[in-house]
Amino acid sequence: MMRVDPIDRLVRPLERFMKAQATGGMLLLGAAIVAMIWANSPWKEGYQHLWHHTFAIRIDNWELKRDLHHWINDGLMAMFFFVVGLELKREIVGGQLSRPSQAILPVAAGVGGMLFPALIYLTVNGWNGPATSGWGIPMATDIAFAVGLIALLGSRAPLALKIFLTTLAIADDLGAVIVIALFYTSDISFVNLGIGMGFMGVLLAGNLLGIRSPVFYGIFGIGGLWTAFLLSGIHATVAGVLAAITIPASTKVDEIGYIKRMRKYLSEFTLLKPNKVKTLTEDELHVIDKVIRLNEHAATPLQRLEHKLHPIVVYVIMPLFALANAGVELPPDIGAALAGPVAMGTASGLLVGKPLGIILICWLIVKLGWAKVGVDFTWRQLLGASFLAGIGFTMSLFINELAFLDADYRQQAKLGILLASLIAGVIGFMILRGSPETVNPPPQ
Repeated sequence: MMRVDPIDRLVRPLERFMKAQATGGMLLLGAAIVAMIWANSPWKEGYQHLWHHTFAIRIDNWELKRDLHHWINDGLMAMFFFVVGLELKREIVGGQLSRPSQAILPVAAGVGGMLFPALIYLTVNGWNGPATSGWGIPMATDIAFAVGLIALLGSRAPLALKIFLTTLAIADDLGAVIVIALFYTSDISFVNLGIGMGFMGVLLAGNLLGIRSPVFYGIFGIGGLWTAFLLSGIHATVAGVLAAITIPASTKVDEIGYIKRMRKYLSEFTLLKPNKVKTLTEDELHVIDKVIRLNEHAATPLQRLEHKLHPIVVYVIMPLFALANAGVELPPDIGAALAGPVAMGTASGLLVGKPLGIILICWLIVKLGWAKVGVDFTWRQLLGASFLAGIGFTMSLFINELAFLDADYRQQAKLGILLASLIAGVIGFMILRGSPETVNPPPQ
């Protein structure tokens, strides 16, 4: 039996992930450009009016009514966070975050890359006042853009650096979810929160009882947990991550058992007499049904859901979010707007705070002897990746919608996010592009 090399098992999924992120990043960029052009065109009123169309779910006297903008930000983005939660759980169970020795550097870098931007923002805007609530905006990294750009570099960015940036971005997403849950919530309805936690208990019980049907988790996760959180005042996207935690991450059949039973079913199918027509016999269908069930038992529900939902999130939800949120109308005096404290704090947080926090924390971790830099990738390459982490786009725009009610502050923050993300992406890409090519070790 041919054994699959551990390196190959890591490289192939990562390559598929990178390819998807690179394509998704291009779609995200295209959607943002369309939104900017549309919002500053003669048809700008149509752009603003589009997102205010309302849609409602009504059952007798009960009604859940939101405009299109909120359905995207509170509804579709909950699926985005659900996939983020699936990625987090997969990494904790069997990925980079399951090995403390390998996780410590990117996770610590992610923490530094969140704290320094927030501190810089507060330094610019002060610790009190109406603009203070925007401190969470520059903390986030856009995984699609950052990982997509590093994927375009090919051999200029070693595999270890790509894994580092991916792990950092996932840890950063977890930090962003915690920040949203703790600091960006409205008045809490404890009745609805209690109902939501009840549905969370049902989902956890389903996991413990061995229920693996996506339909079960969909009904109680969306129809119960998400709806209750939406009505509770805690942002509904948090429900996406909590629901993801409950998805089973184990198989019912191990690899050896899968091979043995698959060989048995193939032998059964081979011994069946062909009926020499286009349709199959009942016996053949029976064997195929057993193969389908075996495949379902051999794959974890978590990975099956992630595999199915990831393209929807990358190719549909995130570009749609960018189209709905990146359309900032440029003011007559754009220089004055960019010089505003919110724009300056946001831009400097992403462009300066992110790479500074990441590099300083990595230096401290290396100095303490807890990790090494220079073996798998150089400090220059780490610096390039740190600038790529300064691309805040999707998550920063999302937190901006939660942080400010004031339209001027939102506009300033959007301008700061777009400008800083563009500059950080270009600087990071150029630093890594100037690095020597790296040949990743082939599978043995």
